[in-house]
Amino acid sequence: MTLAFQPPGGRDALEEGAQFTPRFDRDGLIAAIAVDAADGTVLMLAWMNAEALSLTLETGIAHYWSRSRGELWRKGDTSGQLQSVVDLRVDCDQDAVLLRVAVGGDGGACHTGRRSCFYRSVAMTADGPRLGLAPDLRR
Repeated sequence: MTLAFQPPGGRDALEEGAQFTPRFDRDGLIAAIAVDAADGTVLMLAWMNAEALSLTLETGIAHYWSRSRGELWRKGDTSGQLQSVVDLRVDCDQDAVLLRVAVGGDGGACHTGRRSCFYRSVAMTADGPRLGLAPDLRR
């Protein structure tokens, strides 16, 4: 069953109210940031539509919307990296959610085989911005 989210209210209701009224963008999506509940490591940024958010709330397992494949997916179905939601938070204007998760399988989240999708750092050089592997997030 998909939850019917109420439309967002005014500023006071969004920022201080008790009603969860996620603000989906024009494509019907909301940004979802997953972090490891045990140590706070940022694991990934993904997108949720209303169905993915509803399933996440109902099952306690993270579901996302794949923009590239145009389909709903439950994180971990193929990788074994199931994300069990420990806590779900919303930002001040309810247009992004933060999922604190316990990760199954090998504890990773990235399709490259790394724990985090944020494994590269950007450094400004004389030739412009360059990417390098973050020392703490190598394979």
